[in-house]
Order: sequence, then structure tokens, then C-alpha cells
Amino acid sequence: MAAVNRSFGSADYAVFVTSLVLSAVVGIFYACKGGRQKTTGEFLMGNRDLQILPVSLSILVSFLSAITILGTVAEMYTNGTEYFLYVFGMVFGIILATVLYIPLFYPHGFTSSFEYLEKRFNSRAAKLTGTAITIFQQIIYMGIASYAPSTALEAVTGFPVWAAIVTVGVVSCFYTVLGGLKAVVWTDLFQTLVIVAGLLAVVIQGTMLTGSIGDVWRINYEWGRINFFDFDPSPTTRHTFWSLVVGGTIAWTGTYGVNQASIQRFCAVPTLKKARISLLMNAVGVLLMLTILCLAGITIFAYYAIRGCDPLSAKYIGNSNQLLPYFVMEVLDYPGVPGLFIACLFSGTLSTLSPSCLSAVTAVVWEDMLKPFLEDRLSEGHKTIVAKILVLIFGGAGTAMAFMAKNLGGTVLQAALSFAGAATGPLMGMFALGAFFPWANWIGAVVGGVCGLAFPLWLGIGAYTVVGSPPVLAYPTSNCSFSNITTIAPSTAATTLMTDATTPMRDSPTSGLTVLYSISYLWYTPIGTATVIIVGLLVSVLTGMNRVGDVDTKYMVPFFDRLICCLPSSISRVLRCNQEFDSPEVLCAQAKELLSVEQKIQHKMADHNSLDTRL
Repeated sequence: MAAVNRSFGSADYAVFVTSLVLSAVVGIFYACKGGRQKTTGEFLMGNRDLQILPVSLSILVSFLSAITILGTVAEMYTNGTEYFLYVFGMVFGIILATVLYIPLFYPHGFTSSFEYLEKRFNSRAAKLTGTAITIFQQIIYMGIASYAPSTALEAVTGFPVWAAIVTVGVVSCFYTVLGGLKAVVWTDLFQTLVIVAGLLAVVIQGTMLTGSIGDVWRINYEWGRINFFDFDPSPTTRHTFWSLVVGGTIAWTGTYGVNQASIQRFCAVPTLKKARISLLMNAVGVLLMLTILCLAGITIFAYYAIRGCDPLSAKYIGNSNQLLPYFVMEVLDYPGVPGLFIACLFSGTLSTLSPSCLSAVTAVVWEDMLKPFLEDRLSEGHKTIVAKILVLIFGGAGTAMAFMAKNLGGTVLQAALSFAGAATGPLMGMFALGAFFPWANWIGAVVGGVCGLAFPLWLGIGAYTVVGSPPVLAYPTSNCSFSNITTIAPSTAATTLMTDATTPMRDSPTSGLTVLYSISYLWYTPIGTATVIIVGLLVSVLTGMNRVGDVDTKYMVPFFDRLICCLPSSISRVLRCNQEFDSPEVLCAQAKELLSVEQKIQHKMADHNSLDTRL
């Protein structure tokens, strides 16, 4: 089996360029339609009248980046089916976010999620701590999200890394600046269709070449790759049932519940009920999309097992992140199909950069840092121009970070989840501290947030610089054209470990620090969350706790009432410290009434200003 050496044709470039042009056209359309993005309310929040389906799909693809597409396939190919359990962690996380956090945030109509921290802790420092963590998280994630597909595409198609990175940055900035949140949401709807089409083409063609889905399963079983349940309690084991399901649930509760990209979208629909539906629909979307990706991974392995040569072992590709595009160029060599797949990858990247990063980070920087100083000094049009300039600035920062991301090495999936988890943990912890612990004060939130970021980030850096990368399962090599490849039979594959062609074997965790650095990256978010809560409560005790009744209950979550609704009222009252909570529906009605009064006052002021001008 020789290496595949195919390149893009004119039809491929036509399909690829068309997908980029259509994304840009959506931005132009919303720059000319309706209010033409002339106010920050329309630019950042779509005037809060978006519909359920596009918002739901926008939330879904915000977190379904090219990292997820490439990394999930590579993970299933190299380490078997156990990673599929992570889907259940994501689904449980979505359900918890819907139950706990949507009723907390939606009634207040926040543009920035960190407005909550300021209101709850009565502290601007608490808000700015969360804002700073988010800026740090999003810039790093933008870099990885842009670089990951770019390097994979260069290796198998010859498309230069720098050109891919710049293209992604320019297009995402273009339609975000022109069309605001509405353009982002509707572009995500189009990009979802492209992603699904590209992935289904891979699974269907791969299954046909292998024989059937039964043959795919049988081949993976023979090579020891069908393994779902590992109940090893050790946190240093990379993937177990506990880390994938429990750790994944905590991580995705934070991602869907307190992440700015998610809050900005579900607060942009007109009612609380629609906000809940838009988020719950993601559970179905995640289940379908991740199932297709996992099927693609084991299908590609079965194909190369039949061929008798693994592209990684034969060094036809440099790392596992390039498996999917290499497979596409080999077996889907029909006019336009490779172009559709590359459009699929770029759609995944664009759908992450625009809504999850650019729009989100612009909203928090404007609301939390600039608005307090510029609110009364600028007209509404000038405010919108400032927000658009912020999009360009952060787009440039993300592009610059992409050129630095090549130093991370390893699998893009683990790198992305490691750094995202290290930043999601403290954010999750700060919001949990405010929502569930009425006696926590702002000093505890700030100190806890800083410690909650530093600890898992230190673990992640240590894992990459000291411990190295984990082992992977055996690969088929009997038919490779390289004579120095060691042949491994399927009968021994289940008990044989081989190392990825480009990464070192993980060291045995013997020393104390090595054990600490060997903790699975899936525990970074729970560790960060727990650190914030523990440190935050201790600091609150030392600096003077809030008393029951000091915090307005509209900024609190009756945790046990939400999760265990059938508790006797006497027990429930004790668990919520004898405080009475208004329902989210009541809070929404109060918020609408206040908004109506505020709008009437603004109209009166505008009338008086107009009269003064005429006089």
C-alpha cells in the first residue's frame, strides 16, 4: 500500500470557495436588513427576537469545531470506542444547564454573563475576574481552532497553513462585523448542513468499502477497539467511565450553562420556554453529531485494517489529526467531494470562531470594560462601531495565536479540552459559588477564581511538558510498503500497545509531581470548579461571610428544589436556608415590566430632546 498523493481539483475549489462566499453573503444580508446592526442591542443580541431552531443549532456548532471533528475521529481510531461515553457526559451537562442556569440568567436579560457576578457579589472586581478568564480562554481556543484544521489540510492537500489561518480569520471577522449576532446564528445554520453532509459522506462511503456496519464493528472488535466501560477509579487513567461521564457532565454543564457564547444565544430568544427548548435540543444534536463522528473513526480504522496498512505507522501522515482528511483524499476522490469535506472543516472552524469566540468576547469586553466609561459619551451608532472594532482586534489576536499553536503538539482534541477545561473550571466555580452559596462574598469569588484558574492550568502545562502523550492501541501494518514497519496480527492487537508515530510514551507516574501531572485532562474542569468553591468559602469565612438575607434571592438558585422537586416542604425549606424564591416566570414578568417602563422613559427623554432642539 503506497501513500496517496492527490490534490484539489477545480470542482473542489469551487465547492470550497462557494461555502465561504455564502457565509460572507449572510453577513452582507443582515448588514442591509432591518436595523442594519446600528445598535449594540441588535449587533450583540439580535434584538432578542431570534427563533429556536437557528439559536439551538448555533449553540451546537459553536462547540462543534474542527477540533471536535478531527480530534474525535482520531481518538476513536487510535484508542477505540471508549470515548463515545463522553457523549453522555455532554447530554447530562446540557440537561443540568437547562435546569439550573437558564432560569438564573434569562430573566435578567444579560448581554454579558459576568453582569451576574457583579450583581450577585456587588463587586466590579468579581465581574472583571470572570471577564479576564474568558478573554484568556477564548484567545487560546481561537488559536487552536484555527491551526488544527489548517495543518491537517496542508499535509494532505498542499493548502498552505498560513493561507488557511488567514482565510478563516478574514471570513469570520467579515460576516461577524457586518451582520452581528443574527448573521452568526443564520450562518451557523448553513454551516451545520455542510458539516453533516461532509461527515455522512465519510461514514457512508467508508462503510460501503468495508462491507457493512457489521463488518466495521467486527474488525474493530478483533483489534481490541470495542471497549466502553472502564471503571478504574484512578484519576490518572486517561479515559474511564468516571472521567468521561462524570467529568464530562461537570465540564459541559459549565460550557452550556455559564459560557458567554451559550448565554448570549439563549438570552436572545423571546421567552424563557423557548430558551429552555433551544438548549435542550442540543442534547439531540450532540448525540447525533458525536455518534456520526465516532462511527467515522471506527469506519476509517476498519478500512485501513482491511488494506493492511495504517497511514500513521507508514508515516504517510505526520499525526493522527490528519487521518480524516487523508482518508477523504483517498476514498472520496470524486469531483467536488474533497472540497465539500474541506468546507465541512472550515465551517466547523468558522462556527466556533464567530459565535463562540469573536461575538462572545466582544460582548463581555464591551459590557464589562468599556460600557461603564463610554455609555454616556457615545451615540448608539458609535457604540456599535466600537463593538465592531473589538471584533477585528480579537480576530487578529486569534489569528496570531493560531501561528503560535503549532508548539502544542499532540492531539488537538486533548489540547483544546485541556486548556478549555482549565478555564471553564474557574468560571463554573465562580457562578456556582454565587448561585448556590449565599454566604460567599466577593473576596472569596475573586481569590477562588484566580486559584481555580492557576491550579488546573499548571496541571495542563505539566502534562504537556513533563509527562508526554498517552499510549495508543495497535495498528495494522502487514501491507505497508515500508520494510521497517513491525507487523502486528489482530490476535495480539488487543493486548499490545504502540506509541503514536509523532508523540512520546507517557511516563510511569512514580514521583509525586508526575502523578499530579498524570491526572486525566477530563478532570481539569471539576478540579478548577472545586478549587474555586473550597478556596472561595474559606476566604469568605476569614473575611466576613454574608448573612442569610443579604443576597437577593433572584441571584440565587434553589439547588435541591430544582434537582429534587419532590422533597417535603419542611426539608426543602431547611436546604434553602429558609429563603423564599420567586419562580423564573415571575422574575421574567417583573423584568419585562421594568423594561417597558425604561423604554417609556427613554421615549419621553427623546421627545424632550427633540422639543429642545426645535426651540
